[in-house]
Amino acid sequence: MREVYVIAEAGVNHNGDRDLAFALVDAAAETGANAVKFQTFNAAKLTSRKVGKAAYQTASTGGEESQQEMLSKLELPWEWHGALKHHAEAKGMDFMSTAFDVESLALLVGLGIPMVKVPSGELTNGPLLWQYARANLPLILSTGMATLSDVEQALAVLSHAFNETEEPRSLDDVWRSWSVAERRASLAGRVTLLHCTTQYPTRADEVNLAAMDTLRAAFGLPVGYSDHTMGATASVAAVARGAVLVEKHFTMDRALPGPDHAASLEPGEFAAMVREIRAVERMIGDGMKAPQPSEWDSRRAGRQQVIAARDVAAGSVLSREDLTTARCGEGLMPAEIWGLVGTAARQDVAAGEVYPR
Repeated sequence: MREVYVIAEAGVNHNGDRDLAFALVDAAAETGANAVKFQTFNAAKLTSRKVGKAAYQTASTGGEESQQEMLSKLELPWEWHGALKHHAEAKGMDFMSTAFDVESLALLVGLGIPMVKVPSGELTNGPLLWQYARANLPLILSTGMATLSDVEQALAVLSHAFNETEEPRSLDDVWRSWSVAERRASLAGRVTLLHCTTQYPTRADEVNLAAMDTLRAAFGLPVGYSDHTMGATASVAAVARGAVLVEKHFTMDRALPGPDHAASLEPGEFAAMVREIRAVERMIGDGMKAPQPSEWDSRRAGRQQVIAARDVAAGSVLSREDLTTARCGEGLMPAEIWGLVGTAARQDVAAGEVYPR
Protein backbone atom coordinates (compact mmCIF):
# COMPACT_ATOMS: atom_id res chain seq x y z
CA MET A 1 0.00 0.00 0.00
CA ARG A 2 1.21 3.47 -0.81
CA GLU A 3 2.41 5.36 2.25
CA VAL A 4 -0.04 7.94 3.60
CA TYR A 5 1.27 11.41 2.79
CA VAL A 6 1.49 13.45 5.99
CA ILE A 7 1.55 17.26 5.78
CA ALA A 8 2.71 19.30 8.76
CA GLU A 9 0.54 22.39 8.29
CA ALA A 10 2.61 25.26 9.62
CA GLY A 11 0.13 27.62 7.99
CA VAL A 12 0.36 31.03 9.62
CA ASN A 13 1.90 29.69 12.83
CA HIS A 14 5.19 31.43 11.99
CA ASN A 15 3.54 34.63 13.32
CA GLY A 16 5.53 36.72 10.82
CA ASP A 17 8.82 35.66 12.43
CA ARG A 18 11.41 34.30 9.97
CA ASP A 19 13.33 32.37 12.62
CA LEU A 20 10.10 30.75 13.81
CA ALA A 21 9.24 29.76 10.22
CA PHE A 22 12.57 27.97 9.84
CA ALA A 23 12.21 26.38 13.27
CA LEU A 24 8.86 24.96 12.14
CA VAL A 25 10.57 23.37 9.13
CA ASP A 26 13.26 21.83 11.35
CA ALA A 27 10.72 20.49 13.82
CA ALA A 28 8.46 19.13 11.07
CA ALA A 29 11.37 17.19 9.62
CA GLU A 30 12.04 15.60 13.00
CA THR A 31 8.45 14.36 13.24
CA GLY A 32 8.71 12.26 10.09
CA ALA A 33 6.20 14.32 8.08
CA ASN A 34 6.40 14.09 4.29
CA ALA A 35 5.86 17.81 3.77
CA VAL A 36 5.70 21.12 5.59
CA LYS A 37 3.13 23.59 4.32
CA PHE A 38 2.63 27.32 4.79
CA GLN A 39 0.08 29.81 3.43
CA THR A 40 0.85 32.48 0.83
CA PHE A 41 -1.45 35.48 0.54
CA ASN A 42 -1.71 39.24 0.42
CA ALA A 43 -4.06 40.26 3.23
CA ALA A 44 -5.18 43.38 1.38
CA LYS A 45 -6.28 41.27 -1.60
CA LEU A 46 -7.73 38.43 0.42
CA THR A 47 -10.12 40.43 2.61
CA SER A 48 -11.93 43.75 2.62
CA ARG A 49 -10.90 46.25 5.27
CA LYS A 50 -14.10 45.90 7.26
CA VAL A 51 -14.82 42.17 7.24
CA GLY A 52 -14.79 40.68 10.72
CA LYS A 53 -13.00 37.61 11.97
CA ALA A 54 -14.45 34.15 12.23
CA ALA A 55 -15.65 33.28 15.71
CA TYR A 56 -12.67 30.99 16.38
CA GLN A 57 -10.28 33.78 15.31
CA THR A 58 -11.95 36.23 17.66
CA ALA A 59 -11.77 33.70 20.48
CA SER A 60 -8.02 33.26 20.04
CA THR A 61 -6.92 36.78 19.03
CA GLY A 62 -9.61 39.16 20.33
CA GLY A 63 -12.12 41.27 18.47
CA GLU A 64 -10.46 44.67 18.33
CA GLU A 65 -8.89 44.33 14.89
CA SER A 66 -10.37 43.35 11.53
CA GLN A 67 -9.59 40.10 9.75
CA GLN A 68 -7.38 42.04 7.33
CA GLU A 69 -5.39 43.61 10.15
CA MET A 70 -4.88 40.21 11.77
CA LEU A 71 -3.82 38.53 8.53
CA SER A 72 -1.45 41.31 7.54
CA LYS A 73 0.73 40.28 10.50
CA LEU A 74 0.70 36.66 9.33
CA GLU A 75 1.76 37.05 5.70
CA LEU A 76 4.68 34.89 4.58
CA PRO A 77 7.01 37.36 2.81
CA TRP A 78 7.72 36.38 -0.78
CA GLU A 79 11.45 36.58 -0.24
CA TRP A 80 11.31 33.83 2.42
CA HIS A 81 9.77 31.23 0.14
CA GLY A 82 12.83 30.12 -1.81
CA ALA A 83 14.97 29.77 1.29
CA LEU A 84 12.27 27.87 3.16
CA LYS A 85 11.79 25.51 0.22
CA HIS A 86 15.52 24.85 -0.02
CA HIS A 87 15.72 24.30 3.75
CA ALA A 88 12.78 21.85 3.74
CA GLU A 89 14.22 19.86 0.84
CA ALA A 90 17.61 19.72 2.55
CA LYS A 91 15.78 18.13 5.48
CA GLY A 92 14.23 15.51 3.19
CA MET A 93 10.76 17.03 3.01
CA ASP A 94 8.57 18.58 0.35
CA PHE A 95 7.84 22.29 0.70
CA MET A 96 4.28 23.40 0.05
CA SER A 97 2.17 26.48 0.52
CA THR A 98 -1.47 27.31 -0.14
CA ALA A 99 -2.04 30.23 -2.49
CA PHE A 100 -5.07 32.49 -2.00
CA ASP A 101 -4.66 34.55 -5.17
CA VAL A 102 -3.31 34.20 -8.69
CA GLU A 103 -0.07 36.08 -8.00
CA SER A 104 0.72 33.90 -5.00
CA LEU A 105 -0.03 30.80 -7.06
CA ALA A 106 2.34 31.97 -9.80
CA LEU A 107 5.08 32.50 -7.22
CA LEU A 108 4.69 28.97 -5.86
CA VAL A 109 4.53 27.32 -9.25
CA GLY A 110 7.64 29.23 -10.28
CA LEU A 111 9.45 27.86 -7.25
CA GLY A 112 8.75 24.30 -8.44
CA ILE A 113 6.49 23.08 -5.64
CA PRO A 114 5.46 19.41 -6.05
CA MET A 115 1.69 19.95 -5.76
CA VAL A 116 -0.88 22.64 -5.07
CA LYS A 117 -3.65 22.75 -2.50
CA VAL A 118 -6.94 24.59 -2.85
CA PRO A 119 -8.09 25.73 0.61
CA SER A 120 -11.69 25.15 1.65
CA GLY A 121 -12.51 28.84 1.50
CA GLU A 122 -11.64 28.95 -2.22
CA LEU A 123 -13.63 25.85 -3.20
CA THR A 124 -16.33 28.07 -4.74
CA ASN A 125 -13.87 30.56 -6.26
CA GLY A 126 -14.24 29.39 -9.84
CA PRO A 127 -11.72 31.75 -11.50
CA LEU A 128 -9.00 30.88 -8.98
CA LEU A 129 -9.83 27.17 -9.22
CA TRP A 130 -9.42 27.38 -12.98
CA GLN A 131 -5.94 28.88 -12.57
CA TYR A 132 -5.02 26.23 -10.01
CA ALA A 133 -5.82 23.55 -12.57
CA ARG A 134 -3.81 25.31 -15.28
CA ALA A 135 -0.71 24.98 -13.07
CA ASN A 136 -0.68 21.36 -14.28
CA LEU A 137 0.41 19.97 -10.92
CA PRO A 138 -1.14 17.33 -8.67
CA LEU A 139 -3.96 19.11 -6.87
CA ILE A 140 -5.47 18.71 -3.41
CA LEU A 141 -9.00 20.08 -3.07
CA SER A 142 -10.13 20.78 0.49
CA THR A 143 -13.88 20.55 1.08
CA GLY A 144 -14.57 22.21 4.43
CA MET A 145 -17.95 23.99 4.71
CA ALA A 146 -19.04 22.37 1.42
CA THR A 147 -22.07 20.48 0.19
CA LEU A 148 -21.67 17.63 -2.26
CA SER A 149 -22.95 19.93 -5.01
CA ASP A 150 -20.27 22.52 -4.11
CA VAL A 151 -17.62 19.84 -4.55
CA GLU A 152 -19.08 18.70 -7.85
CA GLN A 153 -19.07 22.23 -9.24
CA ALA A 154 -15.44 22.71 -8.15
CA LEU A 155 -14.48 19.47 -9.88
CA ALA A 156 -16.36 20.55 -12.97
CA VAL A 157 -14.33 23.77 -13.08
CA LEU A 158 -11.09 21.84 -12.69
CA SER A 159 -12.11 19.40 -15.41
CA HIS A 160 -12.88 22.29 -17.75
CA ALA A 161 -9.45 23.79 -17.11
CA PHE A 162 -7.73 20.46 -17.75
CA ASN A 163 -9.37 20.29 -21.17
CA GLU A 164 -9.60 23.89 -22.37
CA THR A 165 -7.09 26.67 -22.94
CA GLU A 166 -9.54 29.55 -22.40
CA GLU A 167 -11.63 30.35 -19.34
CA PRO A 168 -15.31 29.46 -19.61
CA ARG A 169 -17.71 32.19 -20.69
CA SER A 170 -20.30 31.00 -18.19
CA LEU A 171 -21.13 28.17 -15.83
CA ASP A 172 -23.09 26.62 -18.67
CA ASP A 173 -19.76 26.06 -20.45
CA VAL A 174 -18.43 24.37 -17.32
CA TRP A 175 -21.40 22.03 -17.00
CA ARG A 176 -21.44 21.29 -20.70
CA SER A 177 -17.83 20.16 -20.38
CA TRP A 178 -18.63 18.16 -17.24
CA SER A 179 -21.26 16.16 -19.10
CA VAL A 180 -18.53 14.53 -21.22
CA ALA A 181 -17.32 11.33 -19.54
CA GLU A 182 -13.78 11.63 -20.91
CA ARG A 183 -13.46 15.08 -19.37
CA ARG A 184 -14.65 13.90 -15.98
CA ALA A 185 -12.12 11.09 -16.26
CA SER A 186 -9.33 13.67 -16.65
CA LEU A 187 -9.49 14.26 -12.89
CA ALA A 188 -8.10 10.79 -12.18
CA GLY A 189 -4.47 10.84 -11.14
CA ARG A 190 -4.58 14.63 -10.76
CA VAL A 191 -6.98 15.44 -7.93
CA THR A 192 -7.19 14.28 -4.32
CA LEU A 193 -10.21 15.36 -2.27
CA LEU A 194 -9.66 16.41 1.32
CA HIS A 195 -12.50 15.99 3.80
CA CYS A 196 -12.43 18.79 6.34
CA THR A 197 -14.49 20.58 8.98
CA THR A 198 -13.55 24.27 8.98
CA GLN A 199 -13.73 24.95 12.68
CA TYR A 200 -10.79 25.41 15.06
CA PRO A 201 -10.91 23.21 17.03
CA THR A 202 -13.39 20.77 15.50
CA ARG A 203 -15.63 18.95 17.98
CA ALA A 204 -15.64 15.17 17.83
CA ASP A 205 -19.31 15.06 16.84
CA GLU A 206 -18.59 17.30 13.84
CA VAL A 207 -15.64 15.33 12.42
CA ASN A 208 -17.93 13.15 10.24
CA LEU A 209 -15.29 10.80 8.84
CA ALA A 210 -18.06 8.88 7.08
CA ALA A 211 -18.17 11.80 4.61
CA MET A 212 -14.86 10.48 3.27
CA ASP A 213 -16.77 7.44 2.00
CA THR A 214 -19.40 9.71 0.45
CA LEU A 215 -16.79 11.72 -1.44
CA ARG A 216 -14.96 8.61 -2.62
CA ALA A 217 -18.16 6.95 -3.82
CA ALA A 218 -19.52 10.09 -5.51
CA PHE A 219 -16.44 11.03 -7.50
CA GLY A 220 -14.17 7.98 -7.63
CA LEU A 221 -11.18 10.01 -6.45
CA PRO A 222 -8.71 9.38 -3.61
CA VAL A 223 -9.69 11.05 -0.37
CA GLY A 224 -7.66 12.43 2.51
CA TYR A 225 -8.40 14.33 5.71
CA SER A 226 -7.54 17.80 6.97
CA ASP A 227 -7.69 17.62 10.75
CA HIS A 228 -8.64 20.60 12.93
CA THR A 229 -9.49 18.60 16.06
CA MET A 230 -7.59 18.66 19.31
CA GLY A 231 -5.23 15.69 19.44
CA ALA A 232 -4.42 13.10 16.78
CA THR A 233 -7.22 10.54 17.13
CA ALA A 234 -9.20 11.81 14.13
CA SER A 235 -6.16 11.72 11.83
CA VAL A 236 -5.28 8.17 12.81
CA ALA A 237 -8.91 7.09 12.44
CA ALA A 238 -9.04 8.71 8.99
CA VAL A 239 -6.08 6.61 7.89
CA ALA A 240 -7.87 3.48 9.09
CA ARG A 241 -10.85 4.60 6.99
CA GLY A 242 -8.73 4.90 3.86
CA ALA A 243 -7.26 8.41 3.87
CA VAL A 244 -4.34 8.65 1.44
CA LEU A 245 -3.25 12.02 2.81
CA VAL A 246 -3.46 13.67 6.23
CA GLU A 247 -2.92 17.34 6.95
CA LYS A 248 -2.62 18.51 10.55
CA HIS A 249 -1.83 21.94 11.97
CA PHE A 250 1.55 22.13 13.65
CA THR A 251 3.05 24.64 16.08
CA MET A 252 6.13 25.02 18.21
CA ASP A 253 3.94 26.06 21.17
CA ARG A 254 0.15 26.09 21.50
CA ALA A 255 0.40 29.02 23.89
CA LEU A 256 1.76 31.35 21.19
CA PRO A 257 -0.54 34.17 20.05
CA GLY A 258 -2.37 33.67 16.78
CA PRO A 259 -5.57 32.15 15.38
CA ASP A 260 -4.40 28.57 14.71
CA HIS A 261 -1.93 27.66 17.46
CA ALA A 262 -4.55 26.43 19.94
CA ALA A 263 -5.83 23.75 17.53
CA SER A 264 -2.35 22.59 16.47
CA LEU A 265 -0.07 19.79 17.64
CA GLU A 266 3.30 20.51 19.19
CA PRO A 267 6.36 18.68 17.78
CA GLY A 268 6.36 15.72 20.15
CA GLU A 269 2.63 15.19 19.64
CA PHE A 270 2.95 15.43 15.87
CA ALA A 271 5.76 12.86 15.88
CA ALA A 272 3.59 10.50 17.94
CA MET A 273 0.76 10.96 15.43
CA VAL A 274 3.05 10.07 12.52
CA ARG A 275 4.20 6.93 14.34
CA GLU A 276 0.58 5.89 14.92
CA ILE A 277 -0.31 6.54 11.29
CA ARG A 278 2.59 4.37 10.11
CA ALA A 279 1.48 1.64 12.51
CA VAL A 280 -2.08 1.78 11.19
CA GLU A 281 -0.76 1.55 7.62
CA ARG A 282 0.93 -1.72 8.50
CA MET A 283 -2.24 -2.95 10.20
CA ILE A 284 -4.45 -2.28 7.17
CA GLY A 285 -2.57 -4.78 5.02
CA ASP A 286 -3.51 -5.80 1.48
CA GLY A 287 -7.08 -6.92 2.11
CA MET A 288 -6.48 -10.54 1.09
CA LYS A 289 -8.17 -12.87 3.60
CA ALA A 290 -5.64 -15.66 4.09
CA PRO A 291 -3.55 -16.99 6.98
CA GLN A 292 -0.68 -14.71 7.85
CA PRO A 293 2.80 -16.29 7.93
CA SER A 294 2.79 -16.41 11.72
CA GLU A 295 -0.62 -18.15 11.79
CA TRP A 296 0.37 -21.40 10.12
CA ASP A 297 1.70 -22.98 13.31
CA SER A 298 -1.38 -21.82 15.24
CA ARG A 299 -3.60 -23.20 12.46
CA ARG A 300 -1.95 -26.61 12.81
CA ALA A 301 -2.10 -26.60 16.60
CA GLY A 302 -5.45 -24.90 17.12
CA ARG A 303 -7.82 -26.68 14.75
CA GLN A 304 -9.58 -29.99 15.40
CA GLN A 305 -9.63 -33.09 13.19
CA VAL A 306 -11.71 -36.30 13.11
CA ILE A 307 -10.83 -39.04 15.64
CA ALA A 308 -12.46 -42.28 16.74
CA ALA A 309 -14.76 -41.77 19.73
CA ARG A 310 -14.46 -45.49 20.54
CA ASP A 311 -12.74 -48.51 19.09
CA VAL A 312 -13.77 -49.03 15.49
CA ALA A 313 -13.32 -52.37 13.66
CA ALA A 314 -12.36 -52.51 10.01
CA GLY A 315 -15.45 -53.03 7.81
CA SER A 316 -17.94 -51.92 10.46
CA VAL A 317 -20.58 -49.39 9.43
CA LEU A 318 -19.74 -46.07 11.05
CA SER A 319 -22.35 -44.35 13.20
CA ARG A 320 -22.27 -40.77 14.42
CA GLU A 321 -21.34 -42.06 17.87
CA ASP A 322 -18.17 -43.69 16.49
CA LEU A 323 -16.63 -40.34 15.57
CA THR A 324 -15.71 -37.08 17.31
CA THR A 325 -13.00 -34.41 17.01
CA ALA A 326 -9.91 -33.23 18.81
CA ARG A 327 -6.80 -31.17 18.07
CA CYS A 328 -4.41 -33.59 16.38
CA GLY A 329 -2.32 -31.49 14.01
CA GLU A 330 -3.35 -33.69 11.09
CA GLY A 331 -6.28 -35.62 9.66
CA LEU A 332 -9.74 -34.97 8.27
CA MET A 333 -11.59 -31.68 8.87
CA PRO A 334 -14.51 -31.98 11.36
CA ALA A 335 -17.20 -31.32 8.72
CA GLU A 336 -16.17 -34.54 6.98
CA ILE A 337 -17.73 -36.57 9.85
CA TRP A 338 -21.14 -36.21 8.20
CA GLY A 339 -19.96 -37.88 5.02
CA LEU A 340 -18.33 -40.76 6.92
CA VAL A 341 -21.47 -41.79 8.80
CA GLY A 342 -22.99 -44.87 7.15
CA THR A 343 -19.78 -45.88 5.35
CA ALA A 344 -17.59 -48.87 6.17
CA ALA A 345 -14.46 -48.29 8.26
CA ARG A 346 -11.36 -48.83 6.11
CA GLN A 347 -9.26 -50.20 9.00
CA ASP A 348 -9.20 -50.72 12.74
CA VAL A 349 -9.02 -47.41 14.64
CA ALA A 350 -8.53 -47.26 18.40
CA ALA A 351 -10.48 -44.79 20.52
CA GLY A 352 -8.75 -41.39 20.48
CA GLU A 353 -6.75 -42.06 17.33
CA VAL A 354 -6.89 -39.92 14.19
CA TYR A 355 -9.36 -41.33 11.71
CA PRO A 356 -7.34 -42.05 8.54
CA ARG A 357 -7.82 -40.03 5.37
